[in-house]
Amino acid sequence: MRLHIYYTYILTNKHNNVLYVGMTNDLPRRIFEHKRKLIPGFTSKYNVDKLVYFEYFDFVELAIAREKQIKKYSKAKKLALVTTMNPEFFDLYDNGKIID
Repeated sequence: MRLHIYYTYILTNKHNNVLYVGMTNDLPRRIFEHKRKLIPGFTSKYNVDKLVYFEYFDFVELAIAREKQIKKYSKAKKLALVTTMNPEFFDLYDNGKIID
């Protein structure tokens, strides 16, 4: 039986003033897509491609629920959440690897 892992994540731009919350089952692939602007939309339009926060879950329902919860947060609360894991807002994606 294959173990599935799901991620809820937050991206920002180089100025850390735009936030995007997403969910995926393959975080390295998804961040690669954001960085290469392979999928048109909000992140490619606003150059949001720096991974600054993520959580992982064993069940897709939990990851989706967490994504929805974070999306409802104020910008200040999202920024506070990021600083719990990554106070310097470093990019946690390094050439296909996730730094934790």
